[in-house]
Amino acid sequence: MSDVRLNSSNVLSQSQVKFGTSGARGLVTDFSSDVCAAFTAAFIKVMQQGFDFDTIALAIDNRPSSQAMAQASAAVAKKMGFDVVYYGVIPTPALAYVAMQQNIPSIMITGSHIPFDRNGIKFYRPDGEISKQDEQSILQIDASYEPVTDLPQLTVDPTAAKKYIERYASLYQGKPLSGKHIGIYEHSSAGRDLYPEIFTKLGAQVTSLERSNTFVPIDTEAVSEEDKQKACNWSKEYGFDAIFSTDGDGDRPLVADENGEWLRGDILGLLCADALNIESLAVPVSCNTAIELSNKFIHVARTKIGSPYVIAEFASLNNDYKSSAGFEANGGFLLGSDIDVDGYLLKALPTRDAVLPFVAVLLAAKETGISAMLEQLPNRETSSDRIQNFATEKSLSIIAQGTKNPQQLIDKLGFCNLEVQSIDTTDGLRILLSNGDLIHLRPSGNAPELRCYAEASSHETAQTYVQQALTHIKMLD
Repeated sequence: MSDVRLNSSNVLSQSQVKFGTSGARGLVTDFSSDVCAAFTAAFIKVMQQGFDFDTIALAIDNRPSSQAMAQASAAVAKKMGFDVVYYGVIPTPALAYVAMQQNIPSIMITGSHIPFDRNGIKFYRPDGEISKQDEQSILQIDASYEPVTDLPQLTVDPTAAKKYIERYASLYQGKPLSGKHIGIYEHSSAGRDLYPEIFTKLGAQVTSLERSNTFVPIDTEAVSEEDKQKACNWSKEYGFDAIFSTDGDGDRPLVADENGEWLRGDILGLLCADALNIESLAVPVSCNTAIELSNKFIHVARTKIGSPYVIAEFASLNNDYKSSAGFEANGGFLLGSDIDVDGYLLKALPTRDAVLPFVAVLLAAKETGISAMLEQLPNRETSSDRIQNFATEKSLSIIAQGTKNPQQLIDKLGFCNLEVQSIDTTDGLRILLSNGDLIHLRPSGNAPELRCYAEASSHETAQTYVQQALTHIKMLD
């Protein structure tokens, strides 16, 4: 054993890596072996305060930097006396699911959708995602560990991939997706090797599309014009009933209907929750108000943006309702309670998952098509976009000024003909206009970006709000 010891709080306080809305995020160059080891040592130490375990589960996405980060995490865990089971490249929910069944903590090396020069680490307790309180404990705890000098070879255990496939392939009787043709936009998704098997076992015909050997940072909340056109072209060429894709780590779905139109994540979540007969929902404040207007749920709780806040709400919901779930505007369905699906007990999975909402909605739309289901919802359209490489400090300054004088901000953004009715500062600045439309500004928790969300009675109007707001923000001093 080396005489040299490092202290996690010292290493992390000097690091540029920070916790965002979901996990620790930063530049690849900031995720040194020491930083990865410090996060891992601190996480293990925090978990030991509430759980007994001797094994850590580990998995990665397809980013080139993820392998070395996983090796550093595995190295320090082994030095601390823990076994490490490495599940290789799999979706984040697959790792979380199998680790929860085994009652052990887990670590996912992924930057999700953020740009190629960045990466991240997500942490899971034996009972689900870590909380915001856990995040602070990880940063503050004094975990002593040996520095990582050699990166161990990691051997892939296929168990998690198999268990995740079984979770959904065995969910429904027979082959309920028989006759359906699904396109899978694979790009560099961590789940691209699993999805064809799941959908095929459920009876669907599957066509794989555009597998990439380089990492593609798909953002399900800001779908590119190129990807919008791809979906339309694929739909016309193949006659798909739906197109399925995800972000980089496979916890956020990107779904297109039979016309090749991508669905917003919150609308997909609404349709899924309805199909599963969920009683109560926890959703971030940025989600579409069609959720409440649809009158499909007994109770809807609004939270700050980020899955930890949604998950924290489940404890309250499960005291008062038979079933609970949540989702976000960027997609990903969180099952907060066990539910009965076609006579099968589907265990709770309180972390974002991409597969359940797709399968549930496609089955619900089996006779009509997904587009017909969309037409039955309240007419509330949303749009969102972002300014990349926009200093967080500048975003916060704009929001502070807008909170103090929202009408002045709206005027500066070129909406002089609109009046502010009220504001909501649950997360960022959400402005309700007198005409019932919404404009919401919020700095990203994962990268130096300013996001703008808008809601109106037409997509064109919502899109105009977003484009005009962001254009004017770029011109602000």
